[in-house]
Amino acid sequence: MDRPTQEARRGLLIILSSPSGAGKSTLARRLMAWDPGIRFSVSATTRAPRPGEVDGREYHFRSRPAFEAMVANGEMLEHAEVFGHLYGSPAAPVEAALAAGQDTLFDIDWQGGQQIRDSALRADVVSIFLLPPSIAELESRLRARGQDSDEIIEGRMAKSEAEISHWAEYDYVLINRDLDQCEDELRTILTAERLRRTRQPGLAGFVKGLNAEFEGRP
Repeated sequence: MDRPTQEARRGLLIILSSPSGAGKSTLARRLMAWDPGIRFSVSATTRAPRPGEVDGREYHFRSRPAFEAMVANGEMLEHAEVFGHLYGSPAAPVEAALAAGQDTLFDIDWQGGQQIRDSALRADVVSIFLLPPSIAELESRLRARGQDSDEIIEGRMAKSEAEISHWAEYDYVLINRDLDQCEDELRTILTAERLRRTRQPGLAGFVKGLNAEFEGRP
């Protein structure tokens, strides 16, 4: 008898959050390299593209009026204003992926995560928060990027305390002391969540088949 297949399940909505500099973007890329079937939710934003960023790949870059129109029309699954710019997740592609059994990964802050956990899609959510090993290390990682001014880095550090205060709202919390270890832990979480009884709709039919075998025994 064949096992019930994972393809029959509904997709997962994976929320990955952390204070800026704690490694969520790097780990998100690693997780998708491990399983190319994971779809990354490309957010919309009103900020300008950074060097090397491409519209539709890193973000959907939109004007503020266009973004606000999407919110007003109910086209955003979540949205928030961060450092003077609007960010949000278009809802339609996420809902289509879930229905098709495809996992969708969100690299978003706690505000966006909270909105999604409070939405009609809450049953599909697996939320993971990343903590830095120390505040000194968090600041060191931000400065090592070489992307932001001292003023922006100080703003991110000031915001980190508030972000970290929301750690207990998440299903899982990982301390990113080592990227390789943290990646392994993320893989373990995702594998376990995919195998939850409630996410394997083929199990009932499989067990029914097992019971039929019992009935056919001499």
